Amino acid sequence: MRCLRCRLCATRPNWSCRHPTRGFLLRVELARPKRTPTLAQELALDRAIAARSTCPKCARRYVYCLPLRTVGSCDPCAQGYEPSPDTYFTTIATPVTHRLAA
Repeated sequence: MRCLRCRLCATRPNWSCRHPTRGFLLRVELARPKRTPTLAQELALDRAIAARSTCPKCARRYVYCLPLRTVGSCDPCAQGYEPSPDTYFTTIATPVTHRLAA
């Protein structure tokens, strides 16, 4: 394992590099793949993102996170204009069901 040093310590190999820019170069063949999330974890993440991107006044879910702490609603509700349809999701009449084998 080698250590990637900052510019100051790279020119002085006898010094110990304790800067926050220090990083270790790891072996790629020993790296493990990233775990895939479970269905419950994906559902919890979707609910958390939905809470951040849904306006409490008009109940539209936008494609971006809303400034709910500062403004309290989406920009069209705060400014008083109608949003364009490509900025929010339309609701689906039937719920999505997952058909997993396991």
